[in-house]
Amino acid sequence: MSRSIRAFIDLAALEHNLTVVRRYAAHTRIMAVIKADAYGHGLLHTAKALRKADGFAMLELDAAIRLRDAGYQQSILLLEGFFSVSELAQCKKYRLSAVIHNHEQLAMLSASKHGRLDVFLKINTGMNRLGFAPEQFLSVLGALKANPAIGHITLMTHFSSASDTDGDQEVIKQLQCFNSMTTSHSYPRSLANSAAVIRYPETHADWVRPGIMLYGASPLTNKTAAELNLHPAMTVTSKIIALQYLQSGNKVGYSGCFQADRPMLIGIVAGGYADGYPRHAPTGTPVLVNNQRTRILGRVSMDMLTVDLSGIKDAELNSPVILWGKGMPIDEVANAANTISYELLCALTPRVTKTAQDHTLTHCARGGL
Repeated sequence: MSRSIRAFIDLAALEHNLTVVRRYAAHTRIMAVIKADAYGHGLLHTAKALRKADGFAMLELDAAIRLRDAGYQQSILLLEGFFSVSELAQCKKYRLSAVIHNHEQLAMLSASKHGRLDVFLKINTGMNRLGFAPEQFLSVLGALKANPAIGHITLMTHFSSASDTDGDQEVIKQLQCFNSMTTSHSYPRSLANSAAVIRYPETHADWVRPGIMLYGASPLTNKTAAELNLHPAMTVTSKIIALQYLQSGNKVGYSGCFQADRPMLIGIVAGGYADGYPRHAPTGTPVLVNNQRTRILGRVSMDMLTVDLSGIKDAELNSPVILWGKGMPIDEVANAANTISYELLCALTPRVTKTAQDHTLTHCARGGL
């Protein structure tokens, strides 16, 4: 199928964004977060571009095994740990590290007889998602220390508000909670996500865990990716596949959500919510046609969306369209659609052909890379 919509993955941009992380966190190790098929960018190609990272973090056991089988020797961390004894055995077999965040995992570790496992002990300091309560920390740490199946221990937490402009107090509160429990223990620490890497150097500790900034989107609500010197790693392109001439009063698409107030030319673009473009993106969501900025009109359909071609020079059938990426920041599209860049990147569906590009050659693959 040769539909026009494509996603181009810029491996050089991924490499560049990793260097940006290094500049912010020059004295700590980097655990590059590549969960959810590397935020929709393709696991193995992204890992190749980020091969200078000190480690990788993800949720999926099968993806972690793929990395090991591909020859990656760095630390590989499972962010939700293991969920069964058989998965624990796989973690040991493939030298994976696991986040320990509940007592069921502790029980499985206690019953484990063979091999050793490096663990990240997660403390819930206010995110209230995963992790042991502060009052449980000492007993859980003691159980891990006493277990011969445990290798290295790293202490970790996760910030809930590091990306918010008014999040300082919450970050400080969580950091104080973490430090009050851990400062008397000489274990490595991991706290900072992308936003904290940039805004809170005091949280860098021994490991940082950048995610969204590696892919060229801003983790901050008050700074653009360009202001942070981050380059977009994914550019989603398509083409105009049909033209329509509207008269004043004509409506567009399902439910006629847009009505023309003057005669105008519109374009139909190959790309809709079945490709991962958000259905709830309203009229006015920005898009590029012929590298000129315009807007979408009306309701996004399953396979198509409509764009305003008023004032777009040389607009015609097959004119190129950029939905997000180079020249059209994904954060702007996400803000207009009342969502976040993470969701747009991860929602891209397998029927969109992804092409990974590096400095010298192009690699192509259908669906995921």
